[in-house]
Amino acid sequence: MMAVSTRTAVAAHALTFLAGREADGLQSSARIAESLESNPVLVRRVLGQLRSKGLVDAVEGSGGGWRLAKPAAEISLLDTYAAVEDDLTLLPTHAHPPSRNCAVGRHMQSLLEEEFCAARRAMERQLAETSIADMHRRIQRRESAPPISG
Repeated sequence: MMAVSTRTAVAAHALTFLAGREADGLQSSARIAESLESNPVLVRRVLGQLRSKGLVDAVEGSGGGWRLAKPAAEISLLDTYAAVEDDLTLLPTHAHPPSRNCAVGRHMQSLLEEEFCAARRAMERQLAETSIADMHRRIQRRESAPPISG
């Protein structure tokens, strides 16, 4: 069974971090990595994927950094997920075809695919309904203060 990637969580965290600091200007990958308690190289790799999908911009050089490429309200968690996951297969099926000599074997693969596709569609609908701006507002409510300190 394949391992579930953490890239979506890292990407959502980075985007929400940038949304909360738009007024502060460009943010370094090291600063974002501090918030994640993660390696800046991993963060830069994920930010690079987000940049290739038009979700963030980067400014090179001294004083450079990262910023959102469009308003946080226009970036959904589904956009985030799709930008960083190589394989959008949420739940894998059999590694090799089951026996055609067994009633369960003949039908299980297609039945699982139907169920897993339905589960993926439900997940995608939910992720599409939540924006990075929504995530930022929810964090602000939990903190009970307008700015998020980091």
